[in-house]
Amino acid sequence: MLTRALRALGDGAVSILLVSYLQRLGFNAFEVGTIVTATLLGSAVLTLVVGLAPHGLHPLRLLKAAAVLMMATGMGFALGRSFWPLFVIAFAGTLNPSAGDVSVFLPMEQALLAETVEGSDRTRIFAWYNVCAAVTGAVGALLSALPAMAVRNYGWSPLTAERMGFIGYTILAVAVLAGYLRMSPAAASSVAAAPRKPLAHSRKIVLKLAALFSLDSFGGGFVVQSLLVLWLFHRFQLSPQATAGVFFAAGLLGGLSQFVSALLADRIGLINTMVFTHLPANAFLVLAGLMPTAPLAIMFLLLRMLLSQMDVPARQSYVMAVVPPPERPAAASVTSVPRSLATALSPLVAGAMLNRSSFGWPLVCAGTLKALYDLLLLLQFRAIKAHPESA
Repeated sequence: MLTRALRALGDGAVSILLVSYLQRLGFNAFEVGTIVTATLLGSAVLTLVVGLAPHGLHPLRLLKAAAVLMMATGMGFALGRSFWPLFVIAFAGTLNPSAGDVSVFLPMEQALLAETVEGSDRTRIFAWYNVCAAVTGAVGALLSALPAMAVRNYGWSPLTAERMGFIGYTILAVAVLAGYLRMSPAAASSVAAAPRKPLAHSRKIVLKLAALFSLDSFGGGFVVQSLLVLWLFHRFQLSPQATAGVFFAAGLLGGLSQFVSALLADRIGLINTMVFTHLPANAFLVLAGLMPTAPLAIMFLLLRMLLSQMDVPARQSYVMAVVPPPERPAAASVTSVPRSLATALSPLVAGAMLNRSSFGWPLVCAGTLKALYDLLLLLQFRAIKAHPESA
């Protein structure tokens, strides 16, 4: 939970700074969308390789290597100037432009965390895991206003001030590595015993879930946090300080609401929890894109965040419940990677949309596609009684 919180702190800050930083380097909206796509696509490829390779490497070793890569990513963005080097760093690194985690860290951490609890406690522990990240991610979003304050109060150049945010990301990576170094390898005995065929017993259901999660994530890619920042700036000329405040509030609402997920799952089941909280959230997202003023758009974005994250611990718990422990890293990777790949495709389209018009077409597309996912998930999995509560 601590390492997840530290990573979210860095992600929350740089996901907002990224757009402004790249624009100060001279990149247009399409180039920004391309770099965002590269971050998501690279994370997807790396996660898939790590999750499915029958290498027998201990999860903690992989997490330590990923922390070193995180350090290199922060330094690369701090020192980079031109498009193609930054594109390569974005693809090969760990930078996360989204409010959620789509990196190589997540499947391994989820598999390790699932080892610590059983049954109904699994959804609750995943809720805590996500809340820790959401709270620190919200703090990170708030801290993204510090460069603007440094420019105003101390006379720093805007580019230098924003570059310091990526230096901070590198420092956080050092703290993440220190956290992994303190963890005991004995905590992951069954996860480390990866089978030669990673999904020998659970391939069918995992692939079906991955396909549906990909549809959801393709829609979500239109509204990753960096692109929402870009839309708010283009549409309403929202200042960096105001944007930071909006995403601080959104992060807190999304995080704290996840505590409700475990309570709902106990009463109505995991699939119903995922669908019946997600559908109204997607309606609010579409409405936000249609609003003519900043206060109305922000109101609907916050209403969306109040509901949109309740499905996260339920989804994570469901995936861990339908596979045996040795297959959990692979299952987490296979359900996460197609999501990352799908998410990686849509920012490019959203960037092109925003390059032509400031209207909220990305939000409308996102809400529509994600609502379609909700309905398909309900139809295909409502009758499958595979809940952590009965595992």
